[in-house]
Amino acid sequence: MTIVLDGSSLTIEKLVAIARYNEKVALAPEALERIKACRAMLEEKLAAREIMYGTNTGIGEFSEVVLSDEQVKEFQRYLIYNHAAGIGDPLPVEYVRAALASRINVHAHGNSGCRPEITLTLIEMLNRGVTPVVCTKGSVGASGDLAPMAQAALLLLGEGEAFYQGERLLGHEAMRRAGIPIPGLEARDGLATINGSNVLTAISAIHIYEMERFLKQAEIAAAMSIEALLGNLKPYNPKLHELRGFRGAIVSARNIMKIIEGSDLTTGRIKTKVQDAYSMRSTPQVIGAARDAIAYARSQVEIELNGVGDNPIWIPEERLTLTGANFQGSPISLPMDMAGAAITMVCVLSERRLNRLTNPALSQGLPDFLTHDPGFYSGLMLSQYTADHLIVEQRILSMPASIQSIPAAADQEDFVSMGMNTALKNEQILDNAYGVLGIEFMAAAQALDFRSFTPGRGAQAAHRVIRKHVRRLDVDRPLYPDHNTMKALVQSGEILEEVEKVVGPLES
Repeated sequence: MTIVLDGSSLTIEKLVAIARYNEKVALAPEALERIKACRAMLEEKLAAREIMYGTNTGIGEFSEVVLSDEQVKEFQRYLIYNHAAGIGDPLPVEYVRAALASRINVHAHGNSGCRPEITLTLIEMLNRGVTPVVCTKGSVGASGDLAPMAQAALLLLGEGEAFYQGERLLGHEAMRRAGIPIPGLEARDGLATINGSNVLTAISAIHIYEMERFLKQAEIAAAMSIEALLGNLKPYNPKLHELRGFRGAIVSARNIMKIIEGSDLTTGRIKTKVQDAYSMRSTPQVIGAARDAIAYARSQVEIELNGVGDNPIWIPEERLTLTGANFQGSPISLPMDMAGAAITMVCVLSERRLNRLTNPALSQGLPDFLTHDPGFYSGLMLSQYTADHLIVEQRILSMPASIQSIPAAADQEDFVSMGMNTALKNEQILDNAYGVLGIEFMAAAQALDFRSFTPGRGAQAAHRVIRKHVRRLDVDRPLYPDHNTMKALVQSGEILEEVEKVVGPLES
């Protein structure tokens, strides 16, 4: 179903549908009228020679340089040329598509000043599958994601490069094959295309979507490990968490108990400790804290997706031009730094449960390193090494980027968000997280194979999925294929899907 971009109703789920699943987009008719009204006002002000930043002046340190009429016509071309200054491999197609959709939604407010042809061309690029080639690195996350968005804007000049139908082509050729006319750039058009934190916001939106799915799977893995370790279930009673009041912990406890429902462990006939280690009984509090952090990050990202991140901003109904810094990426980079750290925290907890599953001193009678002939076989001993490597890397990456400002543009831009660094490091944190959780899943499944009781229905469903992809470790074998398979399995979300088929949807 076509997603209508109106400036105010873009959700993370809609953005993922556009970016990943190629959902068609359309501009709301009232949004088109707002864009036209704003452009008419801008052209009137240009004709009256009113000074407007980035339109008939230079930018950054050159903001006091007033351009002639002839220069105004050519300035946007050179603005895009000199800002297309990134470096590195291309960003994934879904990230760039998400950024374009995000930028269109900014234009839909009717405060950006560009011609309607610019916005409508971006829509056609999304709908016909023309995705600009955009270097991964180069944005400092203030004045917008200038370098990557300028590389995307080259296509509006018939330049740059694009991916189209599986090929990497010159921009003009991709646009020709797709049947999209080249609109060119006139006054304000270029800056209106690049002047917002749309790339880092779009990537962050996709990461939020994945982080939320990851946390549900972390609860499934925790439930399996808790069962395998004969955990006392009192710490997962939602009433305990309701008394404290944190929503994330309440939801996490409910989900864990839902996954364990139907287990012999719930009957009270299996002997358990009076009190388990923190890595078990603190699971709802820790995953819950991550849930709350990511919920806050979601709210900030969705505000930004539906806000106006331009400079200047035109307000046609008041005949007003305002300059400011709505392009500043800090409102996204700060909460997303926290979100990345939250995922790392959940992985640290996962590794501690993995340790209890494999450590004979802590495993409640499970065989050493989950192998039937310890000493001759080493079982999952080295799996913990791999998880530890991934976690140390996550810890390094969890240093906030939002405090790392380096001044630019002769100190005119003397505080920047570095939000693109946040987005890129969160991608690696998530990639490692899939591996860490995959290893816990593998160990928990192996541990349950050694138990003779019936696990919860959710745990059984997860176990079946794992065994479909990775066989039980009876005799030592190279484990790297299993580790990579489990990492891909977690990333795919198949375990979550199958568990929810059995126990119903887990709470978000």
